[in-house]
This record gives sequence, C-alpha cells and structure tokens, in this order.
Amino acid sequence: MARRPSPAGVDGPRAVARRRRLQRGIYLLPSAFTMGNIFLGFWSIVLGLRGRFDIAALAVAGAAVLDGIDGRIARLTGTESEFGREFDSLADVITFGVAPALLAFLWGLQEFPRLGWLVPLFFVVCGATRLARFNVQTKVHDKRYFAGLPIPAAAGTVVAVLFFDPDRDWRTWMAAGLLVAMALIGFLMVSTIRYRSFKQVDLRRRRSYRMVLLLVLVLVVIALDPHVALVVLAITYTASGPIEWAISRLRGSHHGGGEAAAPPSGGPASAGGEPEPPTFEGAP
Repeated sequence: MARRPSPAGVDGPRAVARRRRLQRGIYLLPSAFTMGNIFLGFWSIVLGLRGRFDIAALAVAGAAVLDGIDGRIARLTGTESEFGREFDSLADVITFGVAPALLAFLWGLQEFPRLGWLVPLFFVVCGATRLARFNVQTKVHDKRYFAGLPIPAAAGTVVAVLFFDPDRDWRTWMAAGLLVAMALIGFLMVSTIRYRSFKQVDLRRRRSYRMVLLLVLVLVVIALDPHVALVVLAITYTASGPIEWAISRLRGSHHGGGEAAAPPSGGPASAGGEPEPPTFEGAP
C-alpha cells in the first residue's frame, strides 16, 4: 500500500527532529570558528614562551581571519545571538588583547622594569573597553566606518612588528618604539576616530580589471618580502584613522570661514550651538 504524503505545511516527527538537529549544527558553526580563534590565541602564547615569535604572529593573524569569518557566517545563516556575540568578545580579549600584550612583553618589553608590563596591561584594558563599548552600542549611523581602531587591527599591528623582527636584531630602540606604539594604539582603540570598515565592499559585483591587477600587485609585494610588507600594511591602516581625521579637520576649518557649521544630518545640534559628533558603528 502506497504511503500517503503529509499535508502541505505539516511535517512528520522525523522531519522536525532532523530540522532541530540541523538548527543546532548551524548555531554551532560560528561558535566553532570562535573556538578556533581561542585556540590560535592560546597557541601563540605557548609559541611566545618558546621564543617562536614569528610563528606566534602568524597564529594571531590566522585568528583574525577566523574572527572575520564567524560573524559573516552567523549573519548569512541567521544564527546571530547574544551568546555568540559575548562568546566572540571574550575570545577577542584573549586572542587580540592578552596574547599580543604578553608576546610583546616576552619579546623585549620586559627590559623596561615598570613600563614594560604596565603598557601591555593598558593595551589589554583598552581592548576590553573597546569590545564592551561595541556590545552595548545600539545606534548605527554609518556601516562604512568603525568608531575607534578595531582590536584585531590593533593586535595585528603589534604582532606585525614581532614578525618583522622576531629575533630583535635592532634591540633596545625597537623595543622602545613598540612600547610607545602600544600606548598610542590603546588610545586609538577607545577613541571615536573613524576607521574604514570595508563592509560595503560587494565581492559579487563586477569590477574593473584594474582592481584585479591592483590586488595581484599587493599579493606579489607581500610574497616578495612578507616581513616588511605586512608591517607596512598594518601601520598604514592604524595611521589612516588619525590622518583622515586631521584632513577632515583642516578642510572643515578651511571651509568654515568663521561661520557656524550646520549640524550633521540625522543629529541635532547641542545646546551650545556646536554640532554633536556622529556615532559610528563599532567593531570588535
């Protein structure tokens, strides 16, 4: 006797159970990438304790790739949740806060008696504050920008220096430069300086062949001398925020001509007549 099909819109118990298993699997998928993020961060610390700073830097860079993938997967599969966001933030504190700070200390900052551990601690606190601010932020005015330097980029700048000179051939002045840089990077993370997020880049759109050639050129430069190329790219992105901020200030003062500037669109002017600065989307 032929089996009668289920009515439209009515699933049998097996189909319901299968869907529930699939749903649980989908929710675990972005968390699996987050756990890979934690694994690479902890592994980088172990490598640092063994003096393998070049491999440790690459581990942190790999964790940054996983950190970008887990959020995209959660959005694509519709599995974003409060648990996933908090879990991702805790992972970022370990991988992009504690790990690069400890690596920098082991690499050479320990030569400075107090500042050698206080500045890395300041870096970690600023990174955690950056993540907490992102989690409580509700207003999103412009997805093209981050408010403050994202913590993966901050960690990438620190480990890029270690990857550039893992054995500290230039010794004291190199460590002193990294000490100052970590303090500045900490301030940039908790600042409201805008950084381009590149979230609006649509990879499915057709692009000019010139864009492909430019991408190939960047890859060739990285392949020729990855130690120099990666540190230059990291420093360039870190410096891009303050540079664009300074340029916009100079343009604003030039075009202002002493007249009161109009408040930005979407935001009222404050009581003193000064426009309130817009708030942009943060990023972990």
